[in-house]
Amino acid sequence: MAELLNSRPDAKPVQHGILAAQAARTSVRETRLSGLLRPRTELSRRSATIVGILGVVLFFGTWTIVSLSGIVPALFLPSPIAVITRLYQMFVSDGYAIDILVSSGRVMAGFGLAAAFAVPLGLLIGNISFFRSLLEPLFGAARYLPATAFIPLLIIWLGLDESQKVSVIFIGTFFPLVLMIADASSSVSRDLVNSGYTLGASNRQILFRVLLPGALPAIFDQLRITVGIAWTYLIVAELVGADRGIGISILSAQRFLLTDAVIAGIVTVGILGVVTDVLFRLLHKRLFHYIR
Repeated sequence: MAELLNSRPDAKPVQHGILAAQAARTSVRETRLSGLLRPRTELSRRSATIVGILGVVLFFGTWTIVSLSGIVPALFLPSPIAVITRLYQMFVSDGYAIDILVSSGRVMAGFGLAAAFAVPLGLLIGNISFFRSLLEPLFGAARYLPATAFIPLLIIWLGLDESQKVSVIFIGTFFPLVLMIADASSSVSRDLVNSGYTLGASNRQILFRVLLPGALPAIFDQLRITVGIAWTYLIVAELVGADRGIGISILSAQRFLLTDAVIAGIVTVGILGVVTDVLFRLLHKRLFHYIR
């Protein structure tokens, strides 16, 4: 083919054209790859979906290979198939659906109480200097206190009933949520506040008609993040004095070395957290559709 091209009078232009086409295709491939790795660049929906599926396949593929190949004994790392089978048996034979409902109720109760108190406090701390100076040092220190350290005190104060378990989740989410909401509410443009005062608004009107509506989308995002934190405290909250729940089922499985049941419980919490996050995202999109 090369000899045929060289024998023609216009061989050089043709060769240059072929080389240029090859270089263009190479450049396009490099551009696409660099586009995937370029900082602060959004992927298309199709590309994001493909990359997400690839990540899931790689994770479960690696897990399956490691567990079935015997690199790690099944006692320590059962295969995904074994975990799914155990999860099905837990639903069918062990009343696992009731455990999920009980645990979900505890998480929502603890998180709901934390949000009810944290939103107004965060709004005050983020926008009124008096409350910022009064409360921010206290909450700044309290957010570093581990919620698990309060369990002995909560048992003494509240006993072993539901209030103790809900309180662990409340303590674990309340203090960081206050500061996150304070930061979100303080990001509202000062121009909006000055415009409100120019139009004759009172301090209360500025707080509830300017600052709160302006900060609501960001506050909602902080609530979505914090509900994920609430799920992480569920297992700890249920380790003491619980007769139903995902945490006690994991503890019972650990006593009998049922590793597949332990991982099934962990996976359940992860799935519930993802479902909660998706619901918050959908609600955010519906409530604040004017934000792109």
